[in-house]
Amino acid sequence: MGPHPAVAAIRLAVRRVLHDVLTDVQRSSENDPPSAREQAQPLVLVACSGGADSMALASALAFEAPKLGIRAGGVTVDHGLQPGSDLRAAEVVVRMAALGLTPAESVAVDVGRDGGPEAAARDARYAALDAAAERHSAAAVLLGHTRDDQAETVLLGLARGSGIRSLSGMAATSGAAGRYRRPFLHIDRQTARKACMVQSLPVWDDPHNADPAYTRSRLRHEGLPALEKALGKGVVEALARTAQLSRDDADALDSWAAQAETSVRDATGLLECAKLYALPPAVRRRIVRRAAIEAGAPAGSLFARHIEEVDRLITGWRGQGAINLPGKVVAQRQGGRLVIRQG
Repeated sequence: MGPHPAVAAIRLAVRRVLHDVLTDVQRSSENDPPSAREQAQPLVLVACSGGADSMALASALAFEAPKLGIRAGGVTVDHGLQPGSDLRAAEVVVRMAALGLTPAESVAVDVGRDGGPEAAARDARYAALDAAAERHSAAAVLLGHTRDDQAETVLLGLARGSGIRSLSGMAATSGAAGRYRRPFLHIDRQTARKACMVQSLPVWDDPHNADPAYTRSRLRHEGLPALEKALGKGVVEALARTAQLSRDDADALDSWAAQAETSVRDATGLLECAKLYALPPAVRRRIVRRAAIEAGAPAGSLFARHIEEVDRLITGWRGQGAINLPGKVVAQRQGGRLVIRQG
C-alpha cells in the first residue's frame, strides 16, 4: 500500500525539484575534475517555520533527498517578534533533526522597520537564509509557499497596481543562481496540512497568520473567502494560473526591454528621450525602472506611480522639475536626455 495521496503529492513535487537541482549542480560542475564530481554530495536546505507547509516540505525533503544522493538540512529563522520565539525556534530545530535533517539550526535576526512589519520581516528572513546557504555551501533552499500563498500574492500585487510583474506572483525558482525553489506552488495549503496530519507531524500555527493587523492575514481570512463566496470556488486556482501567465508575459517583455536598452542610449550611456518615446510603453517603462534600480532605488520600494512620473518626463515634457524616487534617487530631463542618479 502506497503513501497517503497528500503525502505522495508533496513527495512528488519535492522529487521533481531535487532532480532540477541535481541537473543544475551537474551542469555547473562540468569543468571540475572527475574525482571532485564523484565526491561532491550537494546539500539542499529547507526553510522551516514549524508550520504545516514547511513541516510537510521538510518531511518530503528528508524522505526524497537520500534516494538521489543529496544531503538534506534545515534552517529556521527566529524573528524575535513574539515572546518565547527562541524556544519555538529550538523546538523546530529538534523536529528537523528528528526527521534526519543535518544541519538543523536556528538563526536569530533583528527585524527593522523599512517597508512595514511584513516587508521588514521578509527582508530579514531572506538575508538570514542567504547567509545560511553561503555558510553551508548549499545548492538550494526550499521554501514552502503553496498555491494559496501564490493567490494571495497576486491579489496583493493587484491592489498595489504595480503592473504585470507584480501579478506574476512568486517564481518557482528565484534568488542568486536560482538558490530558492518553491515546490508547492501548485499544491494547496490543505494538502500540506493533511500530509502532516497523516504522518503525525506536529505543526505550529503562527498567531501572526491570524492577526488582522497584517494585510496578508486579512486577505487570507476575509478577502479570499469573500471572493469565493461572490465568484464561487476555483478563485485560488484561477489566481495561481494568472500568476503563471503573467510571468510568461513579463519575462518576454523584460527580454525585449533588455535588448532595446542599448539602442536608446547615447555614446555616453545616457538615455535618449526621443528614442525612448518611440518604444511601446511597457518596454519603455521597464528600461526606466531598471535604470532607477541601477542608480540605487530599492526595487521593493519602487512602485508603478514612481515609474509613471518619470515616464511623463519622456511622454509629457512641459519643463517640469526633477522627480524624487526611493533611495534618494533623482530623475530629470536634461538636453533631451533622461538622467537618473543619486541626488
